[in-house]
Amino acid sequence: MTKMIFVNLPVADVAASTAFYKAIGMEQNMMFSNEQAAAMSWSDTINVMLLDHAFYATFIKKRIIDAHTDSGALFALSFGSRDAVDAITQAALAAGGRELHDPEDMGYMYSRAFEDPDGHGWGPFFMDMAAAAEAMTPAEPTAA
Repeated sequence: MTKMIFVNLPVADVAASTAFYKAIGMEQNMMFSNEQAAAMSWSDTINVMLLDHAFYATFIKKRIIDAHTDSGALFALSFGSRDAVDAITQAALAAGGRELHDPEDMGYMYSRAFEDPDGHGWGPFFMDMAAAAEAMTPAEPTAA
């Protein structure tokens, strides 16, 4: 079996959260969706499970945090260009998301951050790997 990741998120309103994730380009997998959960695919191997609080609570014994005031994770998503990073961020904002900080440009990496209506944080980024390798390579010591 191919290795996959399923990020499980507690949400207040499955239908509203499903609409948000569709707006940022994810596809709903109806086989694993119902009134208490929606399976959203970002790729063939990366999925986000939107679970209403009652259903999410059946998997844990801890308190569900309020992601608007507490942070438990920030999910980073790689994209092939700066324009794609801007596009998903703009889609998130138009669908009711909130931008978490101004765009960050390190030359070799460009990133933005937004949260969904439930406060879960996402960090889309583009990285030029060749430029990153050059920037991260220590300089040769100079001869004295």
